[in-house]
Parts: sequence; structure tokens; C-alpha cells
Amino acid sequence: MRTARLLVPALLVVAWLVLGGIGGPYAGKLSDVSTNDNSAFLPASAESTRALAEQRTFSTDETLPGIVVAERATNITPQDTAFLADAAARIQAIPGVTKAASPQPAQDGQALELTVSVRVGGEPGEVVERIRGELDHAPDGLTVLVTGPAAQIADLVTAFGGIDGLLLLVAGIVVALILVVVYRSPLLPLVVLLSAVFALGLASLVVYLLADHDVLTVNGQSQGILFILVFGAATDYALLLVSRFREQLRDTGNRYEAVKLAWRATLPPIAASAGTVVLGVLCLLFSDLQSNRGLGPVAAIGIAAAFAASVTFLPAVLALLGRAAFWPVRPKLGSPHPESSGIWGRIAEAVAHKPRATWIGTTVLLLAGAAFVPQLKAGGVAQSDLFLTPVDSVAGQEVLIEHFPGGSGSPTTIIANAGQAEAVARAARVDGVAQVAAAPTVVNGRVQVIAILTDAADSEAALDTVGRIRQAVHAVPGADALVGGTTATQLDTQETSERDRAVIIPIVLVVIFAVLALLLRALLAPLLLIATVVLSFAATMGVSALVFNHLLDFPGADPAVPLFGFVFLVALGIDYNIFLMTRVREEALGTNTRDGTLRGLTLTGGVITSAGVVLAATFAALAVIPILFLAQIAFIVGFGVLLDTLIVRSLLVPALTLDVGRRIWWPSRVP
Repeated sequence: MRTARLLVPALLVVAWLVLGGIGGPYAGKLSDVSTNDNSAFLPASAESTRALAEQRTFSTDETLPGIVVAERATNITPQDTAFLADAAARIQAIPGVTKAASPQPAQDGQALELTVSVRVGGEPGEVVERIRGELDHAPDGLTVLVTGPAAQIADLVTAFGGIDGLLLLVAGIVVALILVVVYRSPLLPLVVLLSAVFALGLASLVVYLLADHDVLTVNGQSQGILFILVFGAATDYALLLVSRFREQLRDTGNRYEAVKLAWRATLPPIAASAGTVVLGVLCLLFSDLQSNRGLGPVAAIGIAAAFAASVTFLPAVLALLGRAAFWPVRPKLGSPHPESSGIWGRIAEAVAHKPRATWIGTTVLLLAGAAFVPQLKAGGVAQSDLFLTPVDSVAGQEVLIEHFPGGSGSPTTIIANAGQAEAVARAARVDGVAQVAAAPTVVNGRVQVIAILTDAADSEAALDTVGRIRQAVHAVPGADALVGGTTATQLDTQETSERDRAVIIPIVLVVIFAVLALLLRALLAPLLLIATVVLSFAATMGVSALVFNHLLDFPGADPAVPLFGFVFLVALGIDYNIFLMTRVREEALGTNTRDGTLRGLTLTGGVITSAGVVLAATFAALAVIPILFLAQIAFIVGFGVLLDTLIVRSLLVPALTLDVGRRIWWPSRVP
């Protein structure tokens, strides 16, 4: 009988070892199927996308501009010009470069500009690095930098290069340290981490195969979030199962029976938690941006993998190890449950003493944080502001702006009917445009009009200029004008992100309400729980605005930042309420709502707090990637999860439940 009981868990462990060996290497291969080009994410209906489709009729090569800019503090010398001209010839021979123009001097005589066209669809990052290599050994005193959209993509690829190494290392170390403190055991943290690693291997394998077959889109941001989500979720689910297993070992002599009872008790809340997050992130499929739409299934696959490892591999290992998993502090049969006393027992008593004052006080505190939401600057940032560490593309852009029109090398392209080319060119000469010229080539009755902007192509001022150009050229009768180019793509991306935010947030709320209603068999409780999490999200965004504006001095945020923050915080914040309220309902069915609430808070307080700290710490690890978006998501989710864990779940929700009483389960009848 004992051999038969050992066989199933042993087979499960072996199966996961094999699966981990197959899937593990794919975590490092996701960069091979990632793209970081904004134009690849826009819907076909976007104006810049339609303009790009027409641009392809004028040239078979789809390219990204790279701009070589050379600067000397005094005046450019003939040797400087000769060096750049020789470099242009060598650059022209680099595979992936379609054209390298002749160097052009600035009017002030202190700089040179060389425009390079880099083919889209290859490896622009590698091409730019080879271009930079050809510019080594410049004459003394001449500063040579490569900037423009191609260089920005190259620098993004470099910045994201730490995702499959540094990020995993930092996340793993942080989780391991927290688990050692929580369990006071050297063995159990290794088991939990191994479960997370296997889950990541499975998720990476599935995501890689789907991305490689163009089923979904992966970029550096979604790749980093996948790693963190898997580590955080797998650890959270493990904490819940291990905590219940430790409870059962104090009441049950047989380790297999203890695992079975713990598994049965925790499977519903873990499944509900995973299902809620999966459904929440899948709401991103309603996005018009392929990058957002791709993150939905990527994150869902990660959560599903974490769930699968937590309810199969982890209980199998616990069954094999038994009490030895907790060495040296092994739970003994018949020993008292430490969860019933200590700090969480005292917190439960304090909440029970003045429930109404507790929930009103915490609500006021959250509202105070939410009051600063209007200070959040989430209208978009320049592409050059995405980097938190110095990079050549940003330094080169600053030099370019100083000596040339800011949009030089990244022109705005207007496609219009040939008969209205001159009228369109005149209309395009709005404030912020340095030069306008109509190309002579006519294709299918259409022409290209090129506008060089005064400001940097990725700046907020350039976005405003493109808006004015569109308004002006759209008003030309019979022109059917379309405005495209790098700046137009960025503008369309920001506008689409704002549309996604308005559409997806209500859908997420409806989906999560439906899940909670089914899980708790109530209507009032889900409404209250969602209200508390939304209030917590608002407070988080208000505090984030203060931190970003006044402490970290960030230039602003992408419109997608509040959307991603909402999806993750609401879905993950509801997790802890699910863990709490399912236990409260379980306990209340045996006694009453008041006693069930206090016992549920006491028994789950330690494990949920530990889970929240782990998840916050893993998301904080995203900050090691020097990208503005990831740093902001790291703070928002990390701070928000702690706020949910320590304030909302520990004080606000239990106090509300006690004050409302058994009516909270309406229309169900619970004592």
C-alpha cells in the first residue's frame, strides 16, 4: 500500500523534471521571437498603418531610419567629413542596410548628419551595433553617435537583454530570502522555487511556440511580466497549500492524508484565484494594440502554468517529504496551531472591537491617497525618455536637436492624391514644421509629401505638430491624405492606448464580479470586495503620482501604465480577498459570520501577508530592467499589492464583513 501511495507522487515529480528539462531553455529563447517596434502593434485601421501600407507601393524595402550624428566643439574639419564619408561606404555594405546617404553639414558648421536606412524584419539591433562598430576610431575631438528609431530599438533590445538572466536571478534571490524567513527551513524554499522554475519552463515553451507561429505577439515588456507573474503566482499558491498542509500535519498522523486534505481545501480558492487572474488578463484581448492583446494570453499562460505546477508537482513533493519538508521546525501531531494566537489573533480582536471605525478609518486613508490621482501624468512620453540609464540613441538625439531640425532623419510622410500634392504641401506647413517637399514619383495616382519637423520626432511637441498636420491636410478637398511616419505611429499608439483603457477597465470589473458571485454564491459581497480593490487601486495611483513626479522625477507615463496597473492590481488584489473570504465562508458555515470572519482572518493572516510580500518583492524586481514602463509597473503593483494585503484584506474587508454581518452573503443564507 505504501509503495502504491509513493508511486503517483514519484511519477508526477519525474514528469515535471522531464517537462522542466524540455521547457527550461525556452525562457532564454523568448527574445528570439520578441518585437519592440511600435508600428507592428497598431491595428490596421490606424492612420499611420494605412499610410505605411501605401508607402510600400513606392518602395519594396520597408526601412527604419538610423541617424549618425557627428559633433565637434569647434568647427567640423575636412578630415571629419572624410572619415564619415568613408564610414558611409562601409556602412552601405553591412547586410540589412539598404542605403547610407552622404554626410550633410549643419548650418553652424559644428556637426555632420548621415542618414542610414535599416531594413525592417531582420535584426535591427545587430545592424545598428555593426554601424556603431564602423564608427570607432573617429578623429580626436569628434563625437560620433547613432540615434533615430533604429538605434532606439537597438538600445531597447540591449536594455531588455537582462530579462532572462538578471531579472530571474534577482527575483529568485528575493523569493528565496523571504521564504527562508517565512518557513525557517532551508529545504522548503528550494521546493517552492523549483515549482516556480518548472512553471516558468512550461509557460516559456508554450509562449515561444505560439509566438514562433505568429499566434500571439511578444515584446520585452510582456516577457518580463511573464517571468515575474509566474514566480509570484507560483509562490503565492505554494504558500497557501503549504500553510494548509502544515495545519493538517498537526491534526493528522498520515502525511498522505494530510496532503490530500490540504489539497482539497486549497484547490477551490487557488483555482478561483488563478481563474480570476486568467480571465482578468484575457480582457486585454479587447485591446486594439497587438502588444496589449499579446500580453493577455502570455500572462494567462503564465498563471495557468503556475497553477498546474502548484497543484501537481508541489503536493507530490510534499507527499514524498512529509514533515521533513519543514526541518528543522517540524510540525508535531497534536501540537497547537500557532496561527490561532500571536499578532493575527490580536489584529482580529482589534477589528472586532470597533469594526465600523476600522473600515471608515481605512476608507478615509485610501481616499486621501486617491485624491492625488489627478496629478498622474499618463498622456505618453517621448521614446527617448523610456531609458533610465544613459544610451547612445538619447545622447545622439540631444546632439541632433542642437544642430539640425529635430525631425531630421525621421520625416513625417503624407500620402495624398497626386492632383492635390501642392495643396497638401502648402497645408502641411503648420507651426512646428521646418521643411516640406513633394516627391516627384506618382504611383496609382498617389504621391508622397515629406515633412521635416522642428522638434525631435519622438517628443510631445512633435506629436502635437503631427496632430496639426493631420487636421490641415485632411481639410484639403479631394486629397484623401494619410499622415504616417515614426511620430504618427507614436501618436496613434498613445491614442489607441487611451481607447483601450476606457474599454477594458469596465470589462475587467464585470468579469471579476461574475467570478466572485459564482465563488461566494452572493451578490453583495462581490460588490463590496470589488469596491475595496478599486479604491485601493485609486490610492495606489495617487501615491504613485507623488512618487513619480516628486521623488523619482519621471517625465510622465505611457497611457498603458494605468491600464496594466489596473488589470494586475484588481486581479491580484482580488486574489487575497478570495483567499480570505473563501475561508471566512467555510468557517461561517460551521459557526456564524462573525466568528467565521475572525477565525478566517486569524488563520489566513500570516500566509496571505507572506504571499503579498513575495508578490510585491517579485514585481519590484522588474526595476532592475532600466526601462521607464517596467520601473513604473514595478512600483505600482508592488506598492498596490502591499496596500491590498496589509490594509484592505487585513482591516477594511474584515471590518466591513463584521459590520454588515450575515447580510453580506445575500441572497445566500449563511449564519
